[in-house]
Amino acid sequence: MVQERTSSSVARRGMLRAAGVGGTVALLGGIRQAGAAAPAHPKWKFVFVNHVTTNPFFVPTQYGIQDACALLDCDHQWTGSANADVAEMVNAMNAAIAAKAAAIAVPIVDPRAFDAPVQRALDAGIPVFAYNADAPAGSGNKRLAYIGQDLYQSGYRMGERIASMVDSGLVGLFIATPGQLNIQPRLDGAVAAIKKSGKKIDTQQIATGATVNEELSKIKAFYLGHQDLKGMFAVDAGSTQGVGEVMQQFKLASKGVHAGGYDLLPRTLQLIQSGDLDFTIDQQAYLQGYYTVMEMFTYLASGGLTGPADINTGLKFVTKESVGPYLATKTRFEGSSDKQEIVPRSGPIKA
Repeated sequence: MVQERTSSSVARRGMLRAAGVGGTVALLGGIRQAGAAAPAHPKWKFVFVNHVTTNPFFVPTQYGIQDACALLDCDHQWTGSANADVAEMVNAMNAAIAAKAAAIAVPIVDPRAFDAPVQRALDAGIPVFAYNADAPAGSGNKRLAYIGQDLYQSGYRMGERIASMVDSGLVGLFIATPGQLNIQPRLDGAVAAIKKSGKKIDTQQIATGATVNEELSKIKAFYLGHQDLKGMFAVDAGSTQGVGEVMQQFKLASKGVHAGGYDLLPRTLQLIQSGDLDFTIDQQAYLQGYYTVMEMFTYLASGGLTGPADINTGLKFVTKESVGPYLATKTRFEGSSDKQEIVPRSGPIKA
C-alpha cells in the first residue's frame, strides 16, 4: 500500500519538493541578503511527538531539529512515548493542540489512531506533518506531508540484495513490532522482492520485541532452532544489531550465512567492519528532523502558500567497503557527537 502511494505520486512529489524545499532555500536566501537571522515572526514552537523518545536512532533527528530551529529562531519540544505506546502519543498530540503549538510532527505508526488527533489539530489551525512513518495510502489521514524514507521501496531494495546473495534455503526476517508502520512496510517490500526473484528462498518472519535484550534472545533462539538457515535480515535497528551479534557468536559468516539490516547503531557498524554483517541501510535520521522543521517554518512564513512537500530522505547501503568514515568520524549528522562543526569529506564522491 505504501508503494502504491509512492508510485502514484512521483510527479506530484517532484513538484511539491521543488515548491517546498526550493521555497525554503529561496526564503533563506532572502533572509541572508537582508542581513537578518530571520524575517520578523513569532517565536514559533514546533512540537515533535515520537514513538520511542529515548531510542538512540532519533539522536541525530533531534540534532537536526535543534539546528534548524537555531537557524530559524524557533523553539521545539520533543515528547511522546518511550515504548511505542500509541495512547501516550495521542495524549502528547492533544496536549500540543491544547497548548496551541505552531506546528506538530508525528510518526504515524498506527493506521487509524492518529486520524482524529490530526484532524483536531488542523481544525485548530495547527499544521501537522508526518515524519519517519506515514499513514497507509487511502487511510484518510489528513497530515500535510511525509518526511522520511520510502519504507516499502527501501525494503524492496533490501529484498533484491538478499536475493542476490542467497540462492535458496531458509532466510529469517526479523521485525521488532509487526504491523508498526515505520517498519512493517520494509518487511512487506523485502518479501515482495524475494518472491519476484523466483528463487527457492523460504522466508520466515519473526517478531523480536521492543528491547535490545529481548531482540537478541529471540534471534538467537531462532538460529538455534534453524541451524541450516542461509540468511538473517532485520528491518529495525535493534534487531539488526542482534542479528550481527548472533552471526558473530556462532561465526556464521564463515559458514556462508548472509546478514544485514537497518540503521547506524555503533555496534552495528562494528559488526559490518568485522564482516559479520554484509550491510546496513542508512535512512538519514538527521534530515527527518531538519527537513521537517524547514517545512513547518516555510508553511507558516508563507501563510500556507509554499509546500507542504513529501520528501524521501533516501536510502544508502553501508558495507564493509564504505563503513570506514562512519566509524572514524564523529558528527551530529549521525548522532555520534553533539558538536556543531563542518565535517571535511574524504575520498571521491560516489552515487
